[in-house]
Amino acid sequence: MDAESLKSLAWLVVWGGLFYVMMRYGCGAHMMGHGRHRDAGAAAGGSGKDPACGMMVDPEHAKAAAVRDGKTYYFCSDACRNKFEQEPAKFIKTGSQEAHHA
Repeated sequence: MDAESLKSLAWLVVWGGLFYVMMRYGCGAHMMGHGRHRDAGAAAGGSGKDPACGMMVDPEHAKAAAVRDGKTYYFCSDACRNKFEQEPAKFIKTGSQEAHHA
C-alpha cells in the first residue's frame, strides 16, 4: 500500500467512527432507538414521560411507577414518584388545562 491509500483508509476510519458516534449517541439516537430521544412509553401504552421532571421514561425500565385514576405513570426515580404522590394534581393535566394551553 502506498501513502495515498493509507491516508484514504485513515480518513475512512475517522469518518466512519464519527458517523457511528453520532448515530449511537447524538442526533441519530432516536432513529436507532437509543438515547433519551425515544418515546417508548407511548408505544407501550404508558405515560412515556415522567410527569414530575419531564424526562422521557421507558416503562419497561422505569425506576418507579404510580397508578392514579386507572392510569399508570412512570418515573425516572423514586424521588420523582414521591413528588408526584405528594401533589398529583400539580403534575396531572386535566382536559380543561390541556384545552387552555392548546
